Amino acid sequence: MRVDRFLSNLPRFNRKQVRLLLVERRVSVDGVTVSDPHHEVRAFSRVCVDGEMLQAGTQARYFMLHKPQGCVSATSDPQHPTVLDLLDEPDKHTLHIAGRLDYNTTGLILITNDGQWSRRLTQPSTKLPKVYRVETEQPIGPEYAETFKAGLYFAFEDLTTQPAELALLGPNTARLSIIEGRYHQVKRMFGHFDNKVIALHRERMGPLQLDTSLAPGEYRALTDDEIRQV
Repeated sequence: MRVDRFLSNLPRFNRKQVRLLLVERRVSVDGVTVSDPHHEVRAFSRVCVDGEMLQAGTQARYFMLHKPQGCVSATSDPQHPTVLDLLDEPDKHTLHIAGRLDYNTTGLILITNDGQWSRRLTQPSTKLPKVYRVETEQPIGPEYAETFKAGLYFAFEDLTTQPAELALLGPNTARLSIIEGRYHQVKRMFGHFDNKVIALHRERMGPLQLDTSLAPGEYRALTDDEIRQV
């Protein structure tokens, strides 16, 4: 939020006092003195007034993980291993998953403690594509691409899916790009043709591609450039 709003929300300052603090350059955000009331304060920003820390700030963390089969996209589970169990990181309980995958689906999982960043990545309104490699039990016909592009009606949610792009890679293999994340969406889309999905692998979310050097179960921190792309 804006720094003037952040300070005004504190019980110790009223709006007039906040304006004066900014004009007199007594406010700093992440070590930089600010006077612009529109300056952004994030959950990870360190905010000080006259050298007194009002928000300590924490370190934002971002990871990509190659999810293996037989692993649940959850922070904890009493029966199955979770994607967080694969991380060797401190304070794992502060992290959350940006874009879950089914138990047997493999591929790109993004994990962070930055809620604003993960919302930009996963909300349908941002229209960031989620790209999957799909293998099916039966051949994939040319009518699939036309149907997926037009959208499919899901009676349970009473909605029509957003247009999706399908590119054939082989008789039973395709690359599918969707901008939503409905419940079992990919499997239900192919189920429209009574064609069972037997393998599903997420390759990309928005601009972020799964690092092919990561074996199933391995992970790495995102680069600064990758973080900024979202």
